[in-house]
Amino acid sequence: MSDAGAKGFAKKYWDVNYASPSEMDGIGNAANHAKYMKSVFELDFIDISSVCDLGFGLGHLFEEVLKAFIPYRAVGIEPSKHVFKQVKKRGISPVDSTNLKLYNLDLLSWCESDRFKKQFDLAICTSVFQYLTDEEVRTILPILSKRVKYMYFSVPTNKELDRQIEDLDFKDEYAIRRSRSWYQKEIKKHFTFVSNRLLESKFHFNEENTFFTDLLFRF
Repeated sequence: MSDAGAKGFAKKYWDVNYASPSEMDGIGNAANHAKYMKSVFELDFIDISSVCDLGFGLGHLFEEVLKAFIPYRAVGIEPSKHVFKQVKKRGISPVDSTNLKLYNLDLLSWCESDRFKKQFDLAICTSVFQYLTDEEVRTILPILSKRVKYMYFSVPTNKELDRQIEDLDFKDEYAIRRSRSWYQKEIKKHFTFVSNRLLESKFHFNEENTFFTDLLFRF
């Protein structure tokens, strides 16, 4: 699985796992995800001026986030050459004022490279961690907490992978099965849960300086 993370997935993976992309979370409803993020940050007067996507796949969610926030700086990485070429050719930046750079690169390499040390207000990381080994997850999380202030994050747990099999008759042969408690334990070392799918870096914030001041909902 480490090789898959480093090299990305071949065309077969995308043909099988994304056979009906318009029906998938983060694609068919990408605009709604972006609106949700925008609303959450606006509610607490938090400015998002720089964005990175840590595995943009087909690029639909990243594109909608760029439209919603119009950041001055944006970076997207994707290790799979097949979809990387598609997204780069399609062009996803809504305005010329956004300095957008795309890299055919995996998350571990991005974290370990001194070339990418600039910090971002918001990172998008959806459906990435299930393809990383335990060691890779534990290496990546502390680095991410330093490079990003907030992260829009999702990953299927073992129960959700079971539901995919039972309800959709689909089994992701590449995904590593882990429990909710495992992910929460590792994530909470470096991030605070502040809203649905939204993580706040413990490197940048704590209860004293956070903009998310409803402490009852921080864990």
